[in-house]
Amino acid sequence: MPVLVASDLDRTLIYSAAALALTMPDARAPRLLCVEVHESRPLSYMTETAAQLLTDLGDAAVFVPTTTRTRKQYQRINLPGPEPAYAICANGGHLLVDGATDHDWHARVLARLADECAPLEEIREHLMRTADPVWVRKHRVAEDLFAYLVVERELLPEDWVKELAAWAENRGWTVSLQGRKIYAVPKPLTKSAAVREVARRTGAELTLAAGDSLLDADLLLAADRGWRPGHGELAETQWTAPAITALPERGVLAGERITREFLRAARGGTTAGQAR
Repeated sequence: MPVLVASDLDRTLIYSAAALALTMPDARAPRLLCVEVHESRPLSYMTETAAQLLTDLGDAAVFVPTTTRTRKQYQRINLPGPEPAYAICANGGHLLVDGATDHDWHARVLARLADECAPLEEIREHLMRTADPVWVRKHRVAEDLFAYLVVERELLPEDWVKELAAWAENRGWTVSLQGRKIYAVPKPLTKSAAVREVARRTGAELTLAAGDSLLDADLLLAADRGWRPGHGELAETQWTAPAITALPERGVLAGERITREFLRAARGGTTAGQAR
């Protein structure tokens, strides 16, 4: 039976220049491969070693990129290795099969959102009303499914995100702060639901996962084995679970470690989290 590997992308497998966390002397820094260009500029990277590991992983498992990015944002990423047959975008709102949206899946997601949580417009109006233009750079809606703000972190009031999270909780929504972005996402909109659907279609009996943010917690809990890097929301709150390995590596080297752990586990190798 195939092994399914579902991984978050940003700050898990791929990293912006600001998120690389290259703390070693320059001469010892790893060689990097650019995997995303936006507006003619390089945007996201992984180490060359991680790129080779991901290529090998594509031959050993069903690799499923699993991201909160919109489809358009995902499609500008050029990952090494075989083209994934499945990809999950918009935090589970869209399931791509051979690059095309599965409309039946999307319709099922929309029906569940309508039944279980407050409408997007209510959330959006609250954000517009309460977020201060002094520290908000952009208001955005993604795929008509969820909203997010791009903010100046140094100006963001310490308690504002907590207050927003408490307000959203009562309306069936989750709030996540990731870098300069504050996400408001419906609770039923989950990566784990879409991953379970891919596992059903592929017949996978073992699911491996990795992620760094609060929006990845349900994905990690749904997997048989999971890894989180030493940075991000989950690390900051020391979040863990029985089948989850908390890695010490931070930044792009955490992405390399995660791909190595995926490949080992997919090949039935050493125990998850065991030292290299």
